[in-house]
Amino acid sequence: MARFPVTALRSVDLGTPDLDRSVAFYRDVWGLAPVTREAGVVYLRATGSDHHVVALYQSEQPELGAVTFRAARADDLDSIAANALAEGARLIRSPAPNQAPDGGMMLAIRAPDGGVLRFVHDDLSHVPEPSQGDRPERLAHVNLNSTDVDRSAAFYERALGFRLTDRSKAMAFVRCNSDHHAVVIADAKLSGLNHVAFLMPNLEAVMRGSGRMIDAGYPIAWGVGRHGPGDNVFSYFIDPVGTVIEYTAEVLQVDDSYVVRGPDHWVWPPGRTDQWGIAPPKAEHVKAAQLSVRYAAQ
Repeated sequence: MARFPVTALRSVDLGTPDLDRSVAFYRDVWGLAPVTREAGVVYLRATGSDHHVVALYQSEQPELGAVTFRAARADDLDSIAANALAEGARLIRSPAPNQAPDGGMMLAIRAPDGGVLRFVHDDLSHVPEPSQGDRPERLAHVNLNSTDVDRSAAFYERALGFRLTDRSKAMAFVRCNSDHHAVVIADAKLSGLNHVAFLMPNLEAVMRGSGRMIDAGYPIAWGVGRHGPGDNVFSYFIDPVGTVIEYTAEVLQVDDSYVVRGPDHWVWPPGRTDQWGIAPPKAEHVKAAQLSVRYAAQ
């Protein structure tokens, strides 16, 4: 497989107008575990090795503060910075020691769409926990809204070394490892966060996690179903402050032989929204929530 300078999606920074409520939700209901709290930011991990997968902080409105990826080598940080600037990004911080609790070396840029992207190398990690059946293992993907999907996808390819895996009518799927996608870029009138997907161990875990959410008073917003691009199982929810989140599993694994398919391939019969035909059409309040979370102000 071709070498990727970016090797994984690591974490997201989420702003919330009710920090205590959000921390309690992600800890007690969603299934993450606290790592530390520093400078007003609460870091939570999944069961995998990543130092954290969500960093929560206080903000006036729900917002996406940053998306963090892991770089393969220290010198990749320099090449990512140079390529990103050449493709229209703005440098926030040159590669330097990271003072946040996850440590390592860190680069930060603001992408042309307006979102902050961070890249870390040699960051701290945990010994993975044994699978507990219904807790997330790591992030699976982040879905970002864009006013120009093809331009945004080209930025990930040319500046960050991602590869286009599939292109539906409304979305581009790009990858940085064998997962079918790490970033999904969705056509929208406003740029920002569409949703964050958390990888569960398997379909059973998606179902049990969904049941736990329902028991806690959080109904399924969309699903359960199986997507087309990526072939992954999904179950969507809306967190207490309005951010859309997803349990997913069984993400398609691909290599360099995978053939990119376009909008003509990814077509469903009228009324169907997933492979199985189980998931109902997405409700309007869910669509609204997927457009409500903006990037943090510059």
